Amino acid sequence: MKLFIGNLPYDISESELNTMFTEFGEVMNTNLIKDRFTGQSRGFAFIEMSSRSGGQQAMETLNKSLYKNRELVCNEATQKKKSKHRRWS
Repeated sequence: MKLFIGNLPYDISESELNTMFTEFGEVMNTNLIKDRFTGQSRGFAFIEMSSRSGGQQAMETLNKSLYKNRELVCNEATQKKKSKHRRWS
């Protein structure tokens, strides 16, 4: 199960995220989204859990919980919609 985690503190690391989610089950993949120029976190991440039940438990526990004075958003990730925007040459 893939989760979206938003409103993360900008100083969070991937290891902190892993630690936060391992109590709910095995973490398969952690993808902390960073600014490509500065390397700083953009405040959201995607976590892939090995089981759906662990992901559900993580969502119920962490959604709207406080972490470093920020109210986290934690829900199931959705497929990115394809853009109809065309690039001009």
